[in-house]
Amino acid sequence: MVPFKVKFAPGESIFDQVCFAATRSILAGELKAGEPFPSVRTLAVDLRIHPNTAHKVVQHLVQERWLVVHPGLGTVVAQAPKARAGDRKRLLEDEVEKLVVEALRVGATLPDVQQAVEDTWRELRGLKSVASERQG
Repeated sequence: MVPFKVKFAPGESIFDQVCFAATRSILAGELKAGEPFPSVRTLAVDLRIHPNTAHKVVQHLVQERWLVVHPGLGTVVAQAPKARAGDRKRLLEDEVEKLVVEALRVGATLPDVQQAVEDTWRELRGLKSVASERQG
């Protein structure tokens, strides 16, 4: 059984969506370092994706240091890797620009975007949102 959920969105790469879901689960602590990661066959069957895509996902996550392969034992979740040179710059320039363009396209306000980022940040860190803290 695959221990993370993938929200498949039409028009987006299945590979990218599965990699994102796995990475998100590791960062959120749903998948912990040392825990076994599903086999290629399990990923393919449970997520109903092509085995070649499942294989590419596992290989990518290994290459990006999210997973470690132990021959004869299987693939396990690694400690979250340290950021590489340029990762922060790419995120804070390119990815934020994409977010802002999409937010403007759909008519979101700056406070809407800030609240969404804060809520997601808190969710991944296991914290309550400011809004739910005020309500509770």
